[in-house]
Amino acid sequence: MAGKRSIFEEVGQGVKSAPPPQGGMIAARAQGARRGIRLWLVALFLMVAAMIAVGGMTRLTDSGLSITEWRPVTGAIPPMDEATWTAEFEKYRAIPEYQLQNKGMSLEEFKVIYWWEWGHRQLGRLIGLVWFVGFVGFLVARQIPAGWTGRLFGLGVLGGAQGAIGWWMVSSGLTGTMLDVASYRLATHLGLAFVILGLIAWYVFLLGRSEAELMQARRGWEAKLFSMTTGLMHFTFLQILLGALVAGIDAGRGFPTWPLMNGQFFPADAFYVPDGNGGSLPIWHAFFENPGLVQFMHRMSGYLLFAFGVVVWLRGRKSAHAVTRGAYHGVMAMLLAQMALGIAAVLTAAHVHVAITHQIGAVILWVLILRARHLAQYPLAGSIREGTA
Repeated sequence: MAGKRSIFEEVGQGVKSAPPPQGGMIAARAQGARRGIRLWLVALFLMVAAMIAVGGMTRLTDSGLSITEWRPVTGAIPPMDEATWTAEFEKYRAIPEYQLQNKGMSLEEFKVIYWWEWGHRQLGRLIGLVWFVGFVGFLVARQIPAGWTGRLFGLGVLGGAQGAIGWWMVSSGLTGTMLDVASYRLATHLGLAFVILGLIAWYVFLLGRSEAELMQARRGWEAKLFSMTTGLMHFTFLQILLGALVAGIDAGRGFPTWPLMNGQFFPADAFYVPDGNGGSLPIWHAFFENPGLVQFMHRMSGYLLFAFGVVVWLRGRKSAHAVTRGAYHGVMAMLLAQMALGIAAVLTAAHVHVAITHQIGAVILWVLILRARHLAQYPLAGSIREGTA
């Protein structure tokens, strides 16, 4: 039986205090160096974006076939003397692009296109090195958050695959009568670059908030808006692939008129691809190799993408969250800018500066769509008092 308590006893005196509240399962998981990993991924993101731009310039300057061998390690050292430069030039002179298109090119002219391709490959090596050092460093320090090791390792696997696909692409233009790389291989190479860029961006968005904050935010998930934006993301990816097909066969340099294609809605001889013997290849080749048909597909897909983008924007501007609404306004603004750049590229017959700006615009649009999609799934709640609701 408990003893009598004094009326002057302090409340709670002699009573065991309750244990402090324990975090839930999410808080108990290893959080790791989320901020450090996020900064590392931002660096990788910027490098991959630069890689896409440099790759675009490599294609626009017809430099992609200037290095005819795949030497992942020793290829990092460029020619250092005249004899080595001459040897590299002789290898280039043996391929169809030189013999059928650039015959008579001087060594100095060759050096220009060589440096573009060497810079492209060197940047790829640097990206691989930054990924490897960062991943191993965080792994050894045991600073990778729970559930993230596979994701971060997967980025490296995709990067390695990208290097192999890059050589698979280049090798297609070194034999026969090819003057450029195969357009479908170029589309595969560019498509994987955008997949890698998109994954890095998504991881950066996720790491910007703690697991607990993400779980809380997900309660406000706008499912319909998220689904529509996912569709827009897939449609945009398709348009990027079609753009790669256009670049692969220089289709953007033909039909420099808009809205019609040299006075016609549908280009003449759209399904004709010569076989080199006076005949024509099967019709399916035209969808990859006929400049008129490829550009027509890219144009029509662009119009449909813009129309669907407007529908998604109309839905997004009704979001209950101010930050989400702002994200969709950004997507709409970039869609308008990208369409204008596309028309400018057509009218200037894919002038180098306009065409590369159009490609950079695709990168910006891609990331803005991913950000809007992320905010539809994990909205940032605003404050009525601060006017951010």
